[in-house]
Amino acid sequence: MTEENTEQTNKKFDYNKTYKLLLIIPAVLLLLSLIYLFVFYQKNNDIIRKDISLSGGTVVTLNTEKDIEEAKELIFQELEDFSIRKISNLRTGEQIALVIESPLGVEETKQAIESALDLKITENNSSIEFTGPSLGAAFYKQLLYGIIIAFSLMGIVVFFVFGDNLKLKIIISILTLLPIILFWFGAINLNVAMVFNIIILLFSSFIYIKTSLPSFAVILSAFADITMSLALVNILGIKLSAAGIIAFLMLIGYSVDTDIMLTSRAIKSRDKKLNKRILSAFKTGMTMTITSIVAVLVALFFTRTFSSVLSQIFTILIIGLSFDLLNTWLTNSGIIKWYCDKKGIE
Repeated sequence: MTEENTEQTNKKFDYNKTYKLLLIIPAVLLLLSLIYLFVFYQKNNDIIRKDISLSGGTVVTLNTEKDIEEAKELIFQELEDFSIRKISNLRTGEQIALVIESPLGVEETKQAIESALDLKITENNSSIEFTGPSLGAAFYKQLLYGIIIAFSLMGIVVFFVFGDNLKLKIIISILTLLPIILFWFGAINLNVAMVFNIIILLFSSFIYIKTSLPSFAVILSAFADITMSLALVNILGIKLSAAGIIAFLMLIGYSVDTDIMLTSRAIKSRDKKLNKRILSAFKTGMTMTITSIVAVLVALFFTRTFSSVLSQIFTILIIGLSFDLLNTWLTNSGIIKWYCDKKGIE
């Protein structure tokens, strides 16, 4: 490409003039996701669809070659609220079992399946798992608290790296860790710990905006990844298991690495001009994330037929990493560029 062509290309796309406009795209998507989740909560009294492991019920894995559609129609005559899926042989693709989930107890579910499919469920042809509603609800709360803790600790780490006020770093760290420690030693219950950590996280976010905008940008990008992914998961009708919640925890770690790399190069490096530093980070970050997406896609392809747990984890990671491309290179990079321009960082 000649110098004349390069100048024409630069005139067509001037990042200095467009980066603020590009921020509108993820902002609109985040707003729509939040509105959708609010409406979803009003209808379902929760922000996710929970499977048996979180809501309570019975899971029957039945070794049978009976066609899944035929089995579905027969079981529907006995059970109104249930889900069914098949497990296939990875090499041949042949069905080897059906997995039937019901919110009812073990005996009720067994009797309904036996009556519908005209067979006897035994230890030789099936396996049965039961989760009590109270146990599922308690486990669900603990997983949600785990996500809150992950966000809080992530904020502390990022603030320590990019913040300037040591006194504030120490204060926020103590405030964040205090309810976690009190809960760990049984001094407060889970509900109280969650409320305290949410309040402290909101307070910390306000401090980050005032004193360390790059720290807030990293947290905002991770929050947007989770929110957009959660909205799409609900739209797709996926019922989240404990493994699905853990996948969101993993997503926080995946999303933060490129954000921190971008922020470090933009703010702390001085070897190139700001736009070139952002472009360099973009090339590295895109390579990292796309490599991860490809690897997870391959894993999903090989596990989707025989493991619902791994399939759900990989599906959520693919969705989240795709949104991470948008939130890192439009949201975070735009905020960082804006911050550097105001601070005179070139």
